Amino acid sequence: MSGDVVRAIHDAGVVGAGGAGFPTHVKTSAKVDCVIINGAECEPLLRVDQQLMRDMPRNLLKGLSMLLDAVGAKRGVIALKKKYTVAIEQLSSCITDPRIEIFKLDDFYPAGDEQVMVREVTGKSIPEAGIPLQVDCIVSNVETVLNVAASLEGQPVTDTWLTVTGRVTEPFTCQAPIGTSKREILAQAGVQKQEGLALIEGGPMMGKLVEDWDTPVTKTTKGLIVVPEDHPLVTARKAPLEVYLRQARSVCMGCARCTEMCPRNLLGHNLQPHLIMRAMAYGKADSQAIKSSLLCCECGVCEYACPMRLSPRWVNTSLKGQLVAAGIRYQGDGTEPEAAKSRDERKIPVKRLISRLALKEYDKPAPVKELANKPKKVTILLRQHIGVPCQPVVEVGDLVERGQLIGEIPEGKLGARVHASIDGVVLEQNVAQVVIQALD
Repeated sequence: MSGDVVRAIHDAGVVGAGGAGFPTHVKTSAKVDCVIINGAECEPLLRVDQQLMRDMPRNLLKGLSMLLDAVGAKRGVIALKKKYTVAIEQLSSCITDPRIEIFKLDDFYPAGDEQVMVREVTGKSIPEAGIPLQVDCIVSNVETVLNVAASLEGQPVTDTWLTVTGRVTEPFTCQAPIGTSKREILAQAGVQKQEGLALIEGGPMMGKLVEDWDTPVTKTTKGLIVVPEDHPLVTARKAPLEVYLRQARSVCMGCARCTEMCPRNLLGHNLQPHLIMRAMAYGKADSQAIKSSLLCCECGVCEYACPMRLSPRWVNTSLKGQLVAAGIRYQGDGTEPEAAKSRDERKIPVKRLISRLALKEYDKPAPVKELANKPKKVTILLRQHIGVPCQPVVEVGDLVERGQLIGEIPEGKLGARVHASIDGVVLEQNVAQVVIQALD
């Protein structure tokens, strides 16, 4: 039975929908004691998971039960914020599997961080540079588990759920065919011109700035946030590393507030952002502090904490890229770290975070609605996941149907299958993407 579930997940191309897109069939090949559904949705403004849990409780519970069977787990936990009262009511009324329970989280950031969530639910801290598997857990996002349930019905991943919000006429949450251009989706939220605006894909804390609005949504796209081009979230992302290093040398007080509030440090990890800033400011590139930047989850809490508005996060991001490129990895000892006793007192309330980010005017409902206009053309990337790109299995001129396999995982490699999201004809095919034109 477990092999059938893993095979169905593999065939459907299911990946982690709320993060980096790790192939779910690989994750579910392990045996663990606990499966956690991450329903925190802790990034401000995003409204996907809370509405999916409210509207599709039976499908979610079905997917969780199948995951429990696949990995041999005795405990399944749906972890969501206690403020999602309707979702809690809907889920509670539908639970029939005695292995499944609901865990209510406070409204803090970053409650949805994988390592923070494991600590909240199990009381265990994952070892430095480790994964939940090391404490006998698997964590999956809400949409991922819904895709698992659909895979058991033979339905591949062809759509993604996302919230469109910010400076738009009508914020909404929708299910969009994978490969739809961001510009096309934004137009349905009343955004007709790009001038004077900027776009963040993902959440306001960890999302990336999008320069080309014609790029497609993928399996992992969870939010499109439109803000003025001079918004602090934009200027922070555009500033070159040299600016942050110059600030570290001239402005950083060494107060350690960033370290005191760092979620990884509070879990007991040896990550001290203030020491990284100090090392960078004084050119100590070979210090242990620099290597510890590999432990950073890039949540941005250090920016919130800094009284001088500096950004250890962006310094860490740059350092991580350089260290990985040089083949340097952080070597943890595999032991469970001891969390700080003050951890609960240092959690950041989301409402306070929204105010600090200058997003209060955009903190509005984004109800589920169907896209009025379906895409006439989709550009489906062959790498929407951790691992290598898929190999195209269709040719230019081929007629394809929604759900048809168009990209296969190379033999023996880490990856996830890719499927057509609309009926149509293949206009373009290369090592990076497949473009499909809808038939009139």
